[in-house]
Amino acid sequence: MISFFIYKAILVVGIFAITLFVAAYSTYAERKVAAFLQDRVGPDRAGPFGMFQPLADGLKFMMKEEIIPDFANKFLFILGPSIAMMTALMAGVVIPWGNSLVIDGKQYFLQIADLNVGILYVFAVVSIGVYGIMIGGWASNNKFSLLGAIRASAQMISYEIAMGLSIIALIITTGTLSLREISLLQTGGVGGHWNFWNVVYQPVGFIIFLICAFAETNRTPFDLPECETELVGGYHTEYSSMKLALYLFAEYINMFISSAVISTLYFGGFNFPFMNDLGLDQNTITILGTLFFFAKITFFIFFFMWIRWTIPRFRYDQLMNLGWKALIPLAVINIFITGLVIIIKTHYLN
Repeated sequence: MISFFIYKAILVVGIFAITLFVAAYSTYAERKVAAFLQDRVGPDRAGPFGMFQPLADGLKFMMKEEIIPDFANKFLFILGPSIAMMTALMAGVVIPWGNSLVIDGKQYFLQIADLNVGILYVFAVVSIGVYGIMIGGWASNNKFSLLGAIRASAQMISYEIAMGLSIIALIITTGTLSLREISLLQTGGVGGHWNFWNVVYQPVGFIIFLICAFAETNRTPFDLPECETELVGGYHTEYSSMKLALYLFAEYINMFISSAVISTLYFGGFNFPFMNDLGLDQNTITILGTLFFFAKITFFIFFFMWIRWTIPRFRYDQLMNLGWKALIPLAVINIFITGLVIIIKTHYLN
């Protein structure tokens, strides 16, 4: 029992460290990707190839003066970025980062908590994250911050509906809410016959989920809450030093977690092609699967950045029209088609 708790503690600390590392170096990668797409060099002063730039940025944030506006609600002003950061970190608890390791005859899963309602947990945590943005914008007592917070809350609530509907079709297909079981089902690992990745069975649902992920993480072309040309800096206009860093870090952590969830739900998670035909032992397969999983996550992080520096942001009315008049009806149609296919397959083809 003691070894179990020690293992879980190591896993929590490890995932926490990896999440912060990925978030920090996503800022470096974002600048390098932008520089490549714009035919520039990007950061190249701090360390070889600019590799120490995230460390320099972090030191800069810590050294900056901490400013709280006189007319701000100080308690809520501090609480806002804290909630944003906390909820961003909490979502990674239910993600299966790998299959299982066998140590001294005992099986240890590379997942902090295998909840049988893992998808609902992710949605619950994500829905709480909007409070961090809303509280921060309101507590600043700044009209630009408040407008950014209102935009963020309306946008995230609107696109959560379409995202949830796209997941319903996936749940109908897999028959489970557990992220681990969804990963295993994509190789037939739970006695099922879903040997292909779920993107093959739910291409429309994947596209809807991907678009909604951009909106949920406030990434371009859906970064209206912090639209500089209209709102100065959006909901974090009045923030400085580490409070601003928490908001910015939370955005990159959300992008990392979103990439992990997309990889888990639609691209096999820790599974990779022909993994059961290599004749390798369990631990080696698990390690390779984890590496493949992070390779998928890296691809989607790059995709987030590629879209940011390729597509201009929408107008706010276009953003809301896309969510309510296009994605939600399309997600409902996808649910009906998925249910119809399952009924036909169950009652007429078997």
